[in-house]
Amino acid sequence: MSDREPPRRRVPGPARPAAGQRRPGPGARPAARRPATGRPVAPNLLKLGSPRPRLRMVALALTLVLIAFVVRLLQVQAVDASTYAAKAEQNRYVVHTLAAERGGITDRNGVTLATSVDAYDLTADPTMFTRAQLKIDDGPEQAAALLAPILGQDQATLVKKLRPANKKLRYVLLARRQTPQVWTQIKDLRNALTQKAATDPRTANVLAGVFADPSSKRVYPNGDLAAGILGWVNDTGQGGGGVEQELNKELAGKNGKIRYAQSGGRLIPTAGSAETPAVPGSDVELTIDRDIQWAAQNAISEQVKKSGADRGYVIVQDTRTGEILAMANSPGFDPNDLSKADPNALHNWAVEDAYEPGSTAKIMSMAAVLQENVATPLTHVVVPNRLHRGDRLFKDDIDHATWDLTLNGVLAKSSNIGTILATGQLGKTQTQANKVLYSYLRKFGIGSYSGLDFPGETKGILAPPDKWSTSQQYTIPFGQGVSLNAMQAASVYSTIANGGVRVEPTLVRGAKGADGRFTPTAKPQKTRVVSAKTAKTLAQMLESVVDDQEGTGTKARIPGYRVAGKTGTANRVDPATGKYRGYTSSFAGFAPADNPRVTVYCAIQNATKGSYFGGQICGPIFKEVMEFALKTLQVPPTGAKPAALPVTFTP
Repeated sequence: MSDREPPRRRVPGPARPAAGQRRPGPGARPAARRPATGRPVAPNLLKLGSPRPRLRMVALALTLVLIAFVVRLLQVQAVDASTYAAKAEQNRYVVHTLAAERGGITDRNGVTLATSVDAYDLTADPTMFTRAQLKIDDGPEQAAALLAPILGQDQATLVKKLRPANKKLRYVLLARRQTPQVWTQIKDLRNALTQKAATDPRTANVLAGVFADPSSKRVYPNGDLAAGILGWVNDTGQGGGGVEQELNKELAGKNGKIRYAQSGGRLIPTAGSAETPAVPGSDVELTIDRDIQWAAQNAISEQVKKSGADRGYVIVQDTRTGEILAMANSPGFDPNDLSKADPNALHNWAVEDAYEPGSTAKIMSMAAVLQENVATPLTHVVVPNRLHRGDRLFKDDIDHATWDLTLNGVLAKSSNIGTILATGQLGKTQTQANKVLYSYLRKFGIGSYSGLDFPGETKGILAPPDKWSTSQQYTIPFGQGVSLNAMQAASVYSTIANGGVRVEPTLVRGAKGADGRFTPTAKPQKTRVVSAKTAKTLAQMLESVVDDQEGTGTKARIPGYRVAGKTGTANRVDPATGKYRGYTSSFAGFAPADNPRVTVYCAIQNATKGSYFGGQICGPIFKEVMEFALKTLQVPPTGAKPAALPVTFTP
């Protein structure tokens, strides 16, 4: 161990003041100590309140929000679940009609008279033209400016459709039955706008909301040919007249439906769809022959124009079957473009026009006289220049001295007075004679519908005999005071040509359904009107009208054929005033007279230029149409000589 003492520890004392500094004495402020280097100074601490009240407030607010969500969720998923599901379904799924293809119409030889071609119904979704969709305010105006010249519509009208009052409307129809070319033009414009919008964000595709539903358009390849028979199809796809209207149910078929999911107006392929296929309409075959129809229509149109007449019609009928081979009207119309048609021409006046027939009706009076055995073709009838009956003085078309005519001559020379005298023998009194004549007129179909069931057909006017006025008792026998239509008049002559048996006229041969099977029309009703003997005698008497120089129908002669016919010139009731003004000119007949095949009837209303006599202006039409029909049907002359019954007698 060392003898040295260990060193003593120095207890630190107060620091000595530096030179020049005073030592602090009693009461002096203690000198501030400098903090040690690197030792942080403790900050002043803020004493916080308790957090529990704030947490309670937040918890309460969250609870209320959650309760609101739960209540709304219960309302949507439980209380109003079906309602919201329906709305969602409605917005997601759309249903479109699949238009059935309309059946075609052909003539008896299969020549197309009416058919349907592909077309489109142009539609739009108005919600796709709003500012929210296009980012512009004038979307409907821009779209309408592009569509108006293509669709041929007024621009303002299109704007109203694209900006409807109902802001939720998702479907509007812009145009019906537009051609594929129109739709292609719109698609090209839409695609061009799409491409431009891809490179120029300022461009809006204002045609994105335009769509097309497949449809069809009715087309009539022969223009105005047989327009009065065919009719037309209106904007809703329904028949608006003629056969199109009469057989609309059969022609139209049955529309189908397709239901599919969509978004923004476009199909969602993966969402599936449900479709009920459309059933196409039946194809209808008419009895008319297109070529004979053309000949009849051409002939009557030229004569109506030449005569300055109001209108005219020609009917061609197969005497054996009652089938209508032609039914022509003038003036006509083109069913392909009704905008240019005269509204007054949108009719089949051959069945819709009721008029007094005049002397062509005398054949029924003669039929009654012969069938009742009160006279024969050779019976003498003395015809004075004037005949006083009731309160009137009757005359013939021309002034003449007393005629010594046979009953055949009364018909050949179309004597009104002779007809009154002959029919007066039908009863012991005029009242009885009236009843007998009335019964025959009814048997011939006067005062009844013809059987065609054609839209707008008139059954004419035939009052019961106890309602006949004093003058009607004597005018009805020669075709005044009674009204009929051209179809009824033609049917009278076909009845005589068919051996006295009336066959209801028919215009439709049958229809071919979607299954391809052809169903013929039911056979027409047949009614015996007069005996075969009476019919044959009447045919011989009608030949005198055409062949005898004394007859009024010499312009209807056809070389090589025996022709039976009758002229008619009647005072005409003006439909506008209800008074007599002008004339109804007509000619009716059949050929060959001794083996009839074809009946032709022609009538012209109110001819104002040239002659107005039926034999002069309708006789030539009869000849032209009859010649064409006989050649078309390849009907040869019989070669037999006419009976040449006498017209006059020597007292």
